[in-house]
Amino acid sequence: MKKSKILVLGAGGIGGYFGGRLAENGEDVTFLVREGRRKILAGQGLQIESPFGDAQITVKTILASETAPIYDIVLLTCKAYDLGDAVAAIAPAVSSTGCVLPFLNGLAHIDLLNEKFGRDRVLGGTAKIQATITPNGAIRQYNDWRTLTFGEQSGQMTPRVAALGALFGAAKGVEALPVGDVMQRMWEKLVHLSTAATMTCLMRANVGEIVRTPHGRAIFLDQLRCGAAIAAANGHPPSPAFMQSWEETFSQKDSQYSTSMLRDIERGGRTEVEHILGYMLEKAAKAQIAHETLLLAYTNVKAFEERRAAGRLS
Repeated sequence: MKKSKILVLGAGGIGGYFGGRLAENGEDVTFLVREGRRKILAGQGLQIESPFGDAQITVKTILASETAPIYDIVLLTCKAYDLGDAVAAIAPAVSSTGCVLPFLNGLAHIDLLNEKFGRDRVLGGTAKIQATITPNGAIRQYNDWRTLTFGEQSGQMTPRVAALGALFGAAKGVEALPVGDVMQRMWEKLVHLSTAATMTCLMRANVGEIVRTPHGRAIFLDQLRCGAAIAAANGHPPSPAFMQSWEETFSQKDSQYSTSMLRDIERGGRTEVEHILGYMLEKAAKAQIAHETLLLAYTNVKAFEERRAAGRLS
C-alpha cells in the first residue's frame, strides 16, 4: 500500500517532535524549513530527547522554493503571527486531493485556512505537548504530554481521519485521538488557554502566585466563566466536566502552571495576543458579554508590544 506523503512545516517543538516520530516509524515525511535549520538537520539529523525514548533520525528537508503539489497531508505547526507566511509557503505543496492539519493555538487560523484551501480540505486539531528546541538544535520533550486530537470540521468520522489516527497511533511516544467533535474541543481549549493567558499576562505571575493573593482565585474563576460564555454564544458551551477540571486547576495555590504568552513577554519576544485574546475580545463584544478583565489583559499585552517595537523593554 502506498504511503501518504507528509509535509511538516517547520521542525520546532511540535512539528519536529510529531513529524520526527512519524519519520522514525518509517513514514514518508519531509520537513519544510529555512536554510539554517536545514543545515542543522543535514549535519546531525533530527534529534529528540524524550521520556519515551531518545532518537536521532535522518530526515528529508526542502526549502519554500523547492515545493511541489505532491503532499497528501500537510502539518501546520507555526506560531500564529507567522500564519500568513506559513500559508503562502505550504499552498504550492498541497496535492489536489491533499489536506491541511493545523496544530495552532486558538481558532482564528481556521477561517483563513478555509478561505485558502476550502473547508473540506482543512481539519481541526490540537496538540498537547511541552517541547522546545535546545541550543544544540535537538527537540526536548519535558513531560509525558504527547497527545494529538484531530477531526473533520463537519464532525464526520471520515476514512482520512481514521487513517491519520492509525498513522500517528503507530508512532512511538504519540497518543492520537481522532474525534467527531474537534471544533468543540478546540473551543474548550481556547477557553482554558485564553483564561490562563489573560490572568498570567495581566498579573505577570503563574497560577499559584495569582491564587495565593486575596482576590486572585475569584478573578480567575470569573474570567473562566467569561470564556465559557463566549464559547456558548458561538455554539460550543463547555461541558460541566471541563469547567470543574479547570476550576480546580485555577484554584491550586501551589500550581506553577504558566503560559507560553507570558514566557514570550518575559523573554521580550513576539506574542500570539491577537490570535488568542484579540479573537476572544472580538467574540465577546459581538455577543455583548462583559469582558473587562479580558480587555485589560489584551491592552496590557498590546502596550508591551508597543514598548518592544520602540526598543524600550530594558
